[in-house]
Amino acid sequence: MSKFLHCKVRPLAGKLLGVLVAGICWLPLRSQQVVHKSPLQLADQYFEAGEYYTAGYLYEQYLKIAGGNTGAPAFTTYAKKGAAAAGGQNRSRASILYKQAESYRLAHYWGKADSAYKKCTDNSDALYWSAVCERSLENYDAAEEDLRKYLNAGGTNGQLKEAAEKEWQTLQYIRKQLAAAGAGQVNSSKLKTPGSFEKGAFAVRAVSSNKYLVSSTKTDTARVKGVNPHASRLYYATLKNDSLDQLTPVVLPVAGISDNQGVASYTADGNRVYFTQWKKDKGRIVSNIYYIINRGDSGWTKPVLLPQVNIDGYSSKQPFCSADGVYLYFSSDRPGGSGAFDIWYAPIYEDGSAGIPVNAGPGINTAGDEQAPFYHTSSSTMVFATNGRLGMGGYDLFSVKGSDKQWGVPRNMGYPINSSRDDIYFFAPEDTALLATAIVGSDRGTGCCLENYLIKRSLRNKPFTGLVRDSKDNTPVAGADIVLTDPSGKTWATKTDDKGNYSFDTIHNDYSNYRITITKQYYNDTADVVKINDTADVNLFTDQLVNRDMYIEKKFILNIANVVTVYFDFDMSNLKTEAVSKLDSVYLVLVQLPSSTLQISAYTDGKGTDEYNKKLSDRRARSCADYFIGKGIKASRITFESFGACCPLELELINGRDNPDGRSRNRRALINISKE
Repeated sequence: MSKFLHCKVRPLAGKLLGVLVAGICWLPLRSQQVVHKSPLQLADQYFEAGEYYTAGYLYEQYLKIAGGNTGAPAFTTYAKKGAAAAGGQNRSRASILYKQAESYRLAHYWGKADSAYKKCTDNSDALYWSAVCERSLENYDAAEEDLRKYLNAGGTNGQLKEAAEKEWQTLQYIRKQLAAAGAGQVNSSKLKTPGSFEKGAFAVRAVSSNKYLVSSTKTDTARVKGVNPHASRLYYATLKNDSLDQLTPVVLPVAGISDNQGVASYTADGNRVYFTQWKKDKGRIVSNIYYIINRGDSGWTKPVLLPQVNIDGYSSKQPFCSADGVYLYFSSDRPGGSGAFDIWYAPIYEDGSAGIPVNAGPGINTAGDEQAPFYHTSSSTMVFATNGRLGMGGYDLFSVKGSDKQWGVPRNMGYPINSSRDDIYFFAPEDTALLATAIVGSDRGTGCCLENYLIKRSLRNKPFTGLVRDSKDNTPVAGADIVLTDPSGKTWATKTDDKGNYSFDTIHNDYSNYRITITKQYYNDTADVVKINDTADVNLFTDQLVNRDMYIEKKFILNIANVVTVYFDFDMSNLKTEAVSKLDSVYLVLVQLPSSTLQISAYTDGKGTDEYNKKLSDRRARSCADYFIGKGIKASRITFESFGACCPLELELINGRDNPDGRSRNRRALINISKE
């Protein structure tokens, strides 16, 4: 069945022959064949022609009329008395039932197919196909159970065994997608469109403002013998309040009412339209891409077949013009690709024609089918459908960053953009983010065909990350305490990991005027305002805001060989006479060595509170620093630290008794000269 229409045809209730002309998937037959062939023979003929719903309906009607058990030979209702049924010999009821199930599955009527497969109790392959149906119906537990039974049965059909293993992976992928945190940030709802349930509506493309193109089905009032009256046509539609309204047929200057038109794309200037036209030729769908040009007062030109894009014997379809008018993207099974249908793109010339197509490459294309390319120029992202990669089932939509120069790695767009059915067409306005408001063509509903679903994403998750480095050797600093503070004073805290990285969950969209403070033992405290250096696109739901790298400086490690010690009286910070004498000696060294620096570390004894001692040691360190500054040493050459009662050199209690001498030696300041 053509993926252009993706049709599910409904029978005319109670009328067996009505199904022969019902819906899109209609097959003209010669009148003498209809008269003389039984429903079973007709069903076989429709099945071979790819008209699967009609075949399934006829198989179902035949089984109702024939009756009997599933193992009994089949017979033909219209056979002459005493004669064997043509095409009915040696066919069991069970085999016909299985053919009925296959027909409904291929017509994408999953409920009917699943019901028929479950009656094929003697056919192990029916278990696998039942699992596929259950997955399409979102009955994932039942699908897993059927697959488990099939794989444990050890059937002889190796091809289906491989497919069953892949289907198992699909189910596990679905479970992960449904549980993914990002899924809750995206909402999917059906876009209301008149008649879409019965006729389908898909492949939305922009025309101008809120005017769009959409493909749907039209029934010609003037029926022609031997011609299917139901065909795909293009319509204009207006998008308003989450509805596609005012569907108006697009009148294209095309000939041949047996042909179908759809999946079209306007150029940005509105003067050219590229569209797909296809028909069934000898049981095979053949599609080609045409274009027409608006000549103003003289109207649209006749359609022109793109010679470089189309090749005899192959199909090209689903054109999309990039917003900048540079490339025409399309899907084709032409030679030179990776699989059946691949994504291709060709340069667009000023006269509307196109140059030699380029295959998007094996990084995008697979051995499966890739279809319906859409390129979002403003985000440099291509979205396409494929059944050749792990997904949620059927066709899934994938996105890939890049351009003709280089493409990135495609990634599944995830649930609920994708479903367990076929998700094929994608559209997003150029002036918005890719998923701010998008439209997806999918058959996830209960309607006849592909319908449009509106995708709306809430604000993207924006975790805030950064890296802390050592200012001297540029190495990452692990275990540093990070505090993020907003303008109101609210704080969040974390630590750097073993690679120096830190991260905060979403707090704000831009982090304007936020401050970040870094503390770590043996390093100087560092604080600065946040400055977003980069925005990393982690996935479709998450933008990672990356702060500029921050550097912290190690505290000067005292070398005892270069240390001068001065002492202070109890609870005092003023310099004593012997202290001044020592500082003068240090001053002479600083004068003789202009590149040398000074590190001052001050301490107290153990009496008093920690808070008071920290302040007292700070005053002692500052009194030393101020002495040098007062003698002309630049403040930039001096650093100091206040340690309070930390790190006593002498015991202050001996056998439980106070040791005044020990305390006096702990009331100190250490002055270290660095000669670097």
